[in-house]
Amino acid sequence: MAKRAKKKKSFLSRFVYWGLFAIFVYFGVNALSYAEPLKFAHISDVHLSDKTVDTSYKLLSHTKELFKDEIEQINSVPNVDFVIVTGDLIDKPRKPLLEQACNQMNKLKAPWYFTFGNHDAAVGTSFTKDKYFDYVKKHNKNMDSDTFYYSFVPKKGYRVIVLDGSVDDKITATGEISEEQLKWLDIQLSQAKIAQQIPLIFLHFPLHEPFPSFHHRIVNADEFYTVLHKYKMPMAIFSGHYHAAKIYKEDNILHVSTPSLATYPNAFRIVTVNNLKNKVIFTFDFRETNLKELQKKAKLMTFSASTLAGEESDQNTIVVLDK
Repeated sequence: MAKRAKKKKSFLSRFVYWGLFAIFVYFGVNALSYAEPLKFAHISDVHLSDKTVDTSYKLLSHTKELFKDEIEQINSVPNVDFVIVTGDLIDKPRKPLLEQACNQMNKLKAPWYFTFGNHDAAVGTSFTKDKYFDYVKKHNKNMDSDTFYYSFVPKKGYRVIVLDGSVDDKITATGEISEEQLKWLDIQLSQAKIAQQIPLIFLHFPLHEPFPSFHHRIVNADEFYTVLHKYKMPMAIFSGHYHAAKIYKEDNILHVSTPSLATYPNAFRIVTVNNLKNKVIFTFDFRETNLKELQKKAKLMTFSASTLAGEESDQNTIVVLDK
């Protein structure tokens, strides 16, 4: 009898153990995972140039070397889902420069996308935004949009929203998001909310400035914020333009500025996003150029190396946004 009771107790113990284990696994997985991680490379302000001399702070005579190194670095990173350039891929609106830029970008193993910066195309030049955009579409199989702003879903649980903040009717370094785009953005965010997708917004001009610059900011930032504040789900905005590294958490919005390849610290980012059930985790991997002599030269040329490089929390860090 004692032996039978012991067996029964052992069976019950195993049953309880495996039952609890199954419950733990079920609730643990559901509490933690919602979608597969998303990994992308964010580069900005390449300023590809054919100049043989540098400006006061840009290594324009070395942009081809720096660009080549950047492409090689990105290709060495496993499982990159896409690469995006947030403006100023070229330094002057000239077709030969865009041809060279696309040739380099097409060496990437991952699909690539872009948005306009103030250097890419300008009013009054022969190489207009229409011509620029048409050329990229012909030489980048991933680009199938009919407008300068567009969206796509790289993976379940994420929505990439690309905005065009460049101004069409005058030469300026300020940005502006058209009323048409703001209405479209509202629809995109609404759809992302319904589909439980994390919005990842990309544009050249930062909504939250890394440092104050009246001549570089978004002139209708308040209207931009009005649309964003309608939605409380976690979202992130990725930009360039200021050539500075900055990560700033503002309630449910994460602002990420990435520095230029042509100026110190000559860097880009690998970003991994984990969309979990109750939170979103952003992991930032800050990648500087391997061409260290050029980086030293760029540091000597800059007006404030520490401002452009940012703190460690603006480079390699992890940020969590609660849902």
